[in-house]
Formats: sequence, C-alpha cells, structure tokens
Amino acid sequence: MKEHFDGEAPDFDAIINRLIPYYPRMIEALASVLPFDSAAPLEVLDLGCGTGTVALEVKRKFPKANITCVDFAPAMLEQARVKLGTGQGFRFQVGDFRSLVFDRRYDAVVSSLALHHLEDDASKKAFYGRILSNLNPGGAFYNADVVLASAEGTQACFMEKWKEYLIEHGKLTLDRIENFTFKQYKDEDRPARMIEQLKWLEDLGFIEVDVIWKHYNFAVYGGRKPN
Repeated sequence: MKEHFDGEAPDFDAIINRLIPYYPRMIEALASVLPFDSAAPLEVLDLGCGTGTVALEVKRKFPKANITCVDFAPAMLEQARVKLGTGQGFRFQVGDFRSLVFDRRYDAVVSSLALHHLEDDASKKAFYGRILSNLNPGGAFYNADVVLASAEGTQACFMEKWKEYLIEHGKLTLDRIENFTFKQYKDEDRPARMIEQLKWLEDLGFIEVDVIWKHYNFAVYGGRKPN
C-alpha cells in the first residue's frame, strides 16, 4: 500500500477531488469545527497527512498552530512540504501512524481518509483510545473518512450514490468504477459502521461526540476530551 500512495503522490490531489464527493467541503467542515480561538497557538497532529490538504486548512483557520504531519509515504510528505512551504509551524515525520509513538500531547488530532486503513474494529477503537490519552484536556479529535451504513440495504444505496458521483463528477466509466475503483476500495479499505464509531468514542470518554458533515458513505465526526 505504501508503494501505491508513493506512486500516486504527484497526482494525489486531483485523484482525491475526482473520487471523494465534495472533498473541499469535507475538509473545511473538519477545520471549522475545532473548538478553539482562531489566535490560539495550538499543537495539532495530522495522521496520514497525505499532501497536506488538511494541515493547510487548519493553518488557515488557526495561523498560530504548530502542526505535525505524519505519513508513511515519503513522496506524499514531499508534496506536503511543497504545498505547506518552508515557513514556521509545520513538522514533517515519515512513519506509519498505526505504530506512532506520541512524543507530546496535542490540542487537536485530525485525520482524513487514513484511519479506515486500521485492520479491524478492535484496532480502530484501541487507536481512538490512544488518541484520547494523548490529547490535552479540552482537546479535540476529528476524522474525515469513509464509513459504513448500519444496514446492508443502506450501504448498497451509499455505493450506488458514490457510483453516480464518480460517473457525473469524476468522469469515470462504469467499467473503471467496477473493476478498478471499487475493487481497490474492497482490497485496501477497512471502513467501520458510522454508528459504532460514535459509540466507541463515547465509551472511551470523548464528550460532545457528533457527526459534523456527511454525504452518504463519507463523513466528518469526532469529539472532545473533557477539561
């Protein structure tokens, strides 16, 4: 999978905007919901940062934020360095977030289209627990990701709506969708049920858990650590 993302790095932004419905709105929603003053000098961790799109949006909302960008694909981090520039406020770290050793506590942990790669539900819940443990009191965690419906029929509807978007907006053929895009999704992605993930967050101790933005099988959700 690392080779896959390294190979896509130069074209990743174009690919994501073609494949993910209304991705700019999704990321804007994630950054906007962070419950801090815009002038706050936040410590932010971006897990699976890709080309730095989320980090850039967070920095726009919070100019004094210090953002640690973590990704296991070096080519992705190179693209992030280009996008984010060489100014102060960014730290780049090559590494797999699944085995990340948190070296500090953060005011916010964010992620986009990465955490669904955790292997199973138990791994996801355990990782959310690690995030909570490494947030400062009052800190926030928000994830923009692909999710599953609660029922098979609803999930089938989600996939049909995604297919419609890919045909209309992504300009993909039905053959490419069925034999490449959806096949890659089934082979590489391990999304979890939206409703279950909200319950995990509450069970772990997050408060103010909510879904901030949703378009069928894509959502922004998260919560806050108690003060």
